[in-house]
Amino acid sequence: QVQLVESGGGLVQTGGSLRLSCAASASGTPYIANNMAWYRQAPGNQRELVARITRSRSTTYADSVKGRFTISRDNAKNTVYLQMNSLKPEDTAVYYCNADLSFALRLQNYWGQGTQVTVSS
Repeated sequence: QVQLVESGGGLVQTGGSLRLSCAASASGTPYIANNMAWYRQAPGNQRELVARITRSRSTTYADSVKGRFTISRDNAKNTVYLQMNSLKPEDTAVYYCNADLSFALRLQNYWGQGTQVTVSS
């Protein structure tokens, strides 16, 4: 059974920081984590890409978070992080981890359960 387990969300004031983590696990089945990403969805909005990182650590960011958020990963731990600085009320959303996992015979995309980030003004 494959799981993406997120942590690190919470309530923070404008200008504050949070660090999200997402660890992939696959019940002992060998796999490789390829692209990993963070998305977010605010009430009434579509889910949007926040940041993506490849296995070789190339990164992509949404324009709205460039210069404030940093995505990173630890390949040995199959974990992706999102450091969020200078948070704004418009960053309030449920943040979802997403990962492409390669198994012996297949590549499959997975989502985490989501973690709430609330930025108060």
